[in-house]
Amino acid sequence: MDTETPTPLRKIIHIDMDAFYASVEQRDNPEYRGKAIVVGGSPEGRGGVVATASYEARKFGVRSAMPSKTALRLCPHVIFVRPRFAVYKEVSNHIREIFSRYTDLIEPLSLDEAYLDVTNDKLGIGSAIDIAKEIKQAIKDELNLTASAGVSVNKFVAKIASDMNKPDGLKFIGPSAIEAFMETLPVEKFHGVGKVTAEKMKKMGLFTGLDLKRLTEDELVKHFGKSGRFFYRIVRGIDERPVEPDQETKSVGAEDTFPYDLTTLEETDPELDKLAVIVYNRLTKNNLKARTVTLKVKYSDFKTITRSQSFAVATDDLETISAIAKKLMAASFEDGQKIRLLGVSTSNFGELPVRQKMDDQNSQLSLF
Repeated sequence: MDTETPTPLRKIIHIDMDAFYASVEQRDNPEYRGKAIVVGGSPEGRGGVVATASYEARKFGVRSAMPSKTALRLCPHVIFVRPRFAVYKEVSNHIREIFSRYTDLIEPLSLDEAYLDVTNDKLGIGSAIDIAKEIKQAIKDELNLTASAGVSVNKFVAKIASDMNKPDGLKFIGPSAIEAFMETLPVEKFHGVGKVTAEKMKKMGLFTGLDLKRLTEDELVKHFGKSGRFFYRIVRGIDERPVEPDQETKSVGAEDTFPYDLTTLEETDPELDKLAVIVYNRLTKNNLKARTVTLKVKYSDFKTITRSQSFAVATDDLETISAIAKKLMAASFEDGQKIRLLGVSTSNFGELPVRQKMDDQNSQLSLF
């Protein structure tokens, strides 16, 4: 009788820099040290969003992707700092070089975080915990910055672990502890569970991983669609996704499902503003500019449409993204429609050759 050979356990590290942009600014500018600062946004609170908040600002509730006026209301003495993406990119490249001393299996998620597979590390250290400690120390010694690390046997658990002891933290969750850990994890801590899904779960009496574990896979799929299969596996600590080096980012977006149907443009506009803020923050965090903005609309009868607009010059401007999303919404809106979900995404990163730019100018609006 054939028996399956058990898959060998992997050694995965998730490294996440601590308040990256803000920490670089505090490192380079002594007058910002110990102060509540945010990178990005506007000191007058007129437009713009927070890209990163220092830990001193976070004590007041200031968070990434938050509108400037909200940050200013929560922390009136906060200092707004203009981002220096060229500097952040240079620091990120140095961090990447440190990673490469230990493994070539590096999957960057943004300028300030990445997965590393150190199952077979270059230096023969063997212990993922020791490797994580060495990486953290090298970042501190060479860049005068701190990073937090999560260590486990898969990406999902390693990412959650890296957030547990911030800043300058290190958390190991071994294979024998994963299921118990997942059982105690609040549902809102599961990556992929947004506010609406979390509220739906809580109304069903699902507050922790253990609660989710009591449902069958079919029951989870019935209530949460294809995400139900993911929830079923991950609550059992199963995540077989490999660390994939040098993945090219194809699109950056955000979407939200509403607890009630939206029926007017007046209701959709503020929701599109919120989504545009999230997309803007993700673009700036990844140092990306896009030439296409896409709107996604799902109606109460589950019919879904997408509308997009492309332009010759790549942008990461918040007002542009928001305005295009609203324009696409207005062009496709009909009275009597009941909207359950909205999404905004960006794609086609970087610039095109001049000839292609000229072609784009003659065909900027694409509806499909």
